[in-house]
Amino acid sequence: MNRKTKKKIQRIRTVIFDFDGVMTNNTVILDQDGKESVIVSRADGMGVGILKKLGYKLLILSSESNPVVHARASKLGIECIQGAEDKGEILKSYAEEHDINNAEMMYVGNDLNDISAIKIVGCSVCPKDAHYCVKKMSDVVLKTSGGMGVVRELADILNKYRLI
Repeated sequence: MNRKTKKKIQRIRTVIFDFDGVMTNNTVILDQDGKESVIVSRADGMGVGILKKLGYKLLILSSESNPVVHARASKLGIECIQGAEDKGEILKSYAEEHDINNAEMMYVGNDLNDISAIKIVGCSVCPKDAHYCVKKMSDVVLKTSGGMGVVRELADILNKYRLI
């Protein structure tokens, strides 16, 4: 990791996660009644616990409005905003409301609907299997694919380079 990226990471106080494709592998299981389910990694639950212990503020920001996102956020004890059409604008409002400097925010996303958020944060991260445009824009491309422990890998990185 280069020196510039390490410095960006050291300023981070808030980590914002997209849900589908970051905390999941972007696959939905649909039953005969139309109920959706996803598979999540227990390693990510451990990663969330580490990030909380390290003092990071955490948020899930999802384009989807789906009970499964809320259920996972509740289980992890993370604030969740759903139905986010323009994630960048929502993050700007969130930062203002919580008195957070954009340079202190990290966004973890995987697809084109994450670009507006990536553009305004101090540091951006994506899973290994993110869309190529997101990979090009991200400060850190993880070794892990979505749903396979992205949060856990990120927790190790933040723990290694943190200043808080």
